[in-house]
Amino acid sequence: MAEVVASVARLLEIMRRLRAPGGCPWDREQTLRSLKPCLLEETYELLEAMEGGDAGAHVEELGDVLLQVVFQCAIREEEGVFSFGDVAEALADKLVRRHPHVFGEVAAATSGEVLRNWEAIKQGERAGQPERSALDGVPAALPALLKAQRVQAKASRVGFDWPDASGAVEKVEEELAELREAVASGDRRQVEEEAGDLLFSVVNYCRFLEVDAEGALDGTVGKFGRRFRAVERLMRERGRPLKSCTLAELDEAWEAVKGKERAGV
Repeated sequence: MAEVVASVARLLEIMRRLRAPGGCPWDREQTLRSLKPCLLEETYELLEAMEGGDAGAHVEELGDVLLQVVFQCAIREEEGVFSFGDVAEALADKLVRRHPHVFGEVAAATSGEVLRNWEAIKQGERAGQPERSALDGVPAALPALLKAQRVQAKASRVGFDWPDASGAVEKVEEELAELREAVASGDRRQVEEEAGDLLFSVVNYCRFLEVDAEGALDGTVGKFGRRFRAVERLMRERGRPLKSCTLAELDEAWEAVKGKERAGV
């Protein structure tokens, strides 16, 4: 533990020096506003490292995200608002407060019970504050699939949910039928609305299956890209530019690529 404390203290002191007069001109110029795109980019790079399996890259990208936290704390400390220590202390207090089944006498045998307790504790913390929705706290800038997952999970924590996956899959089928009706009607606004409803219901079904919809779709996009490039290579080897190929030729090439991939060739 002493080594961890020393490492954190060293990191904070390095940041203070970078921001101090005579420090780094670039670091001294940064503001909370200018750091926003940096935080977003570093977060995506961390997500990529988490998928890659390279421990060294994971350490590096975690460090880059931690740098963004330290950077913002340094700016706020200079303004006399709060410090890194305040952030760490507030987080520690919240973790203890919201885990009474670990640090208190409350019982919670399943993750579902933990989440329900968590939501009840959050509501208690807000007592006396302006009325809030159970859906508050979902960032507007989240990608749509991830935002749908978060909204659905929050609604579920207060009991607004299907009792099991059967209701969710029936909703998918219902929304698909409504989308087909909208397409048949030719009403573009209705088609867009029903398409959104279908996507939302699919994300909800994924939640019941404990499948991360964002990750699942990202994996499928990657798989499509990999196979499409393989089709391009195959057709080049045959002397056939894609634009000159028939749909039957492309379908045959696609199936050939899939077959090789599944066979491990």
